[in-house]
Amino acid sequence: MESESPPMYRYMPRSYSDSGDSSTTFSDCNSDRSGEFPSSPLSGGATSASLHRILLSCAAVDSSDELIDSLVAELSSPSNDLESLRCAATELRLLAKHNPENRIRIARAGAVRPLISLLSHQDPILQENGVTALLNLSLCEENKAPIAEAGAIRPLVRALKSGPTAAARENAACALLRLSQLDGLATAIGRAGAIPLLVNLLETGGPRGKKDAATTLYSLCHGLRENKLQAVHHGAVRPLLELMADSESGMVDKAAYVLHALVTTSEGRDAAVQEGGIPVLVEMVEAGMPRQKEIATLALLQICEESSTYRTMVAREGAIPPLVALSQSSNARSKLKTKAEALIELLRQPRSANGRSRGAAE
Repeated sequence: MESESPPMYRYMPRSYSDSGDSSTTFSDCNSDRSGEFPSSPLSGGATSASLHRILLSCAAVDSSDELIDSLVAELSSPSNDLESLRCAATELRLLAKHNPENRIRIARAGAVRPLISLLSHQDPILQENGVTALLNLSLCEENKAPIAEAGAIRPLVRALKSGPTAAARENAACALLRLSQLDGLATAIGRAGAIPLLVNLLETGGPRGKKDAATTLYSLCHGLRENKLQAVHHGAVRPLLELMADSESGMVDKAAYVLHALVTTSEGRDAAVQEGGIPVLVEMVEAGMPRQKEIATLALLQICEESSTYRTMVAREGAIPPLVALSQSSNARSKLKTKAEALIELLRQPRSANGRSRGAAE
């Protein structure tokens, strides 16, 4: 890949505030974060009586099988009017939000297929309720496979593309994240067209949408070359670097981990260099939080291992002094020190034709 000149990112003050704790870098999307009350469009103009019933049933610790069965029957009936459908969908969504046991009961009662059908309904309120109810059900491990087997992936991808509200699109991303955690489904989700839509959400979404997109992209791309190449092809590298360079984005860690997954491919390495990633990564090694220093070091090691040209660029960017400091730090993990030392060795012989494999992506 060739470029006349990489873009120059304007750095915020040299302080990265995201948590360096890897266990929380990619926490799962939360359940239903949409509105629940009459002022919200999700109430769908429900009458006071129906809203009262919804709030009472959702306040209960457990909901009876009879109530859940009746709601699924209402949702499945082709003769029900729009208000009845809205109320049934809203109630199932909220029951699944507030009680883990209800998630199992609702799925076992046969709600999954009628909820999926709502994603193609003309009514935007039903679409959003359908997406969000499926997200809430997917928070139960037992429900993931039935949701996927019922054919939810492509409708969720369509909702990610053209959902009627930002919440619907974000909740579709979260539901796809949950399904991607099942063996084999990350490939299916990628082939269904989710990756370019997630890249678009990463570029244009609000704060929550960007975080959901990054989390889902990481799940889809981690270990899957096919999905990594899609992400690179559809332009994920540039917005990732922009988020990494902005300490106030709240996205430094997440974006850095996704970028590291992409630079394990030659296409990802080329894109990262072309888009100006070397200065961003060197800056993180120098000024980042401990976990950010580590992931930036690993990404730079990937970029440098097989390219003397890239090694020269990294060395000229001033990477060696902060790497030496990192390798000598009493606070750095031994694994990080080893990686920093390996990268220093490469950079001190930048014109060597062949980089040696050092297992950077463990």
